[in-house]
Amino acid sequence: MRSLVRRLWGGGGGRDVARVAAGPAGWRIYAVGDVHGERRRLEALLTMITADIAADIAGDADGLAAPSVLVFLGDYVDRGAESRGVLDILCAMAMTAARGDGPVCRFLLGNHEAAMLAFIKDPVAGAGWLNFGGAETLASYGVTPSVGVVDRARCESLRDQLLARLPPGHRAFLQSLESMVVLGDYLFVHAGIRPGIALEHQSQDDLLWIREPFLSSRRDHGKVVVHGHTVVDQPLILANRICIDTGAYDTGRLTALRLRGTDRHMIQTES
Repeated sequence: MRSLVRRLWGGGGGRDVARVAAGPAGWRIYAVGDVHGERRRLEALLTMITADIAADIAGDADGLAAPSVLVFLGDYVDRGAESRGVLDILCAMAMTAARGDGPVCRFLLGNHEAAMLAFIKDPVAGAGWLNFGGAETLASYGVTPSVGVVDRARCESLRDQLLARLPPGHRAFLQSLESMVVLGDYLFVHAGIRPGIALEHQSQDDLLWIREPFLSSRRDHGKVVVHGHTVVDQPLILANRICIDTGAYDTGRLTALRLRGTDRHMIQTES
């Protein structure tokens, strides 16, 4: 697996960035795009992030004291073949971070985690999850998947089989996911926000699902929004938002955005 590290000087995506956004002074922030069951890509990217932190510490007298924060933008499950393996890694990272070892970790809720939880709560009403990635997640837990199921007995059977195999730590992790994170001049969400609505009044549906009018909006949201959810060929940087969902389950490219002060880097895996 080859890797790519690119440095971005305030521009990209064919459009200049007008505002100079910064993270909290001295912090290293790594935003990780949609993983979608790609365990090997996640492992590779985390190895690259660890190396980047070590290089930053070695090259900067203040680097050792600088906090490192990893913000995961959601959609850890579905699409790819190893959703369970991805959650194993993230749960372990959450436990390590809670002990004060390693970087701080913040985990956002994606629409696919929300759909999985909805299926667990009501497998008939939430059966649509099986059609857009849920079947792959079931398979990763050893449950024979079904697509297009609407029969109550079959839906409930699939849910019960999943619960029998779902580690309690995985369910607790899924139920603990955050809707948004604000760090300095950056807002981290899964899908985006509704333009013109104050952050504290954003709806959960928009945070998890929105595309338009967010994607076409060029208004200043007060924070630069870092998001996933909408697949782009390469990371897209605009004045008001940065999209880092590079379709890892399809392209092999899993992307992290590194922020320190006003500096930006992209760290990316490639197949």
